[in-house]
Amino acid sequence: MLKRSSPYLSRLLICVLLAIATGSSGSRANAGGCPTDADPIATDRPDVTNSSLVVPTGSLQAENGVDWTVHHGSDALEATNTRLRLGIAHCTEFVLDIPRYVEAFNGPEASGFSNVVVSFKRQLPVPLGFDLSATAGLGFPSGSPKIEGRGYQPYVQFPWSHPLVENWQVVGMFTVTWFPNDPVRNPTFEPTLSLEREFGSHGDVFMEYAAEYDHRRPSQLLDGGGAWRLTKRQQLDFHVGFGLNRSTVDHYFGIGYSFRLDGLFGGVGTQP
Repeated sequence: MLKRSSPYLSRLLICVLLAIATGSSGSRANAGGCPTDADPIATDRPDVTNSSLVVPTGSLQAENGVDWTVHHGSDALEATNTRLRLGIAHCTEFVLDIPRYVEAFNGPEASGFSNVVVSFKRQLPVPLGFDLSATAGLGFPSGSPKIEGRGYQPYVQFPWSHPLVENWQVVGMFTVTWFPNDPVRNPTFEPTLSLEREFGSHGDVFMEYAAEYDHRRPSQLLDGGGAWRLTKRQQLDFHVGFGLNRSTVDHYFGIGYSFRLDGLFGGVGTQP
């Protein structure tokens, strides 16, 4: 059954890539809600759910973090979780996930590097107060097979958000990842749902549920955390979470720092 469905999944990925590529040439009128460098930094950290907003055109955003994870009695340090996001056109960004190193100090877990992942993200025009983006990317087999598995790993992803009442919003994301060389994991579905509360113009906190479904027992977790914007272009954050079953991590804690440089394509101001 997986072999029969694989061509359809590949076609879906190609369609999303084409939609993002062709959409980047669309007019501002069709996506007037996309951020500009006058807006504060909005990151994919620290929750699992990524931002439904793209970075402004001509801006480079670096999101960095360090995590301490306990899984089946094995302690591991992950550093650094670095994502680079570059606004290459209006409502469109290029995303590069730099390999992180996982050092397991005890227990059965492996040590090694993660994969390089290259993606494109396009913010879409949608009605009824929603923000929605479509992302398509590819993980390259550059890391340790014990950490990431073998072969190329394409994915598509749809993060969204919607305001509820003043200072509250609900956000979520749906991701499909393909593992052609691992039938047990191919494909993997990851839904998330999060409730966020803003505190003024600088801070926010969240509580989130995330899960992974493949051909094994599902992995499910709850996490929470918050972020504080030091300036319009700088952010400190933290998160803490725990697994809801034995298929997931026991618990983890992480901290991060992100910044944005604007005006790289001839605009104004590049200071954080």
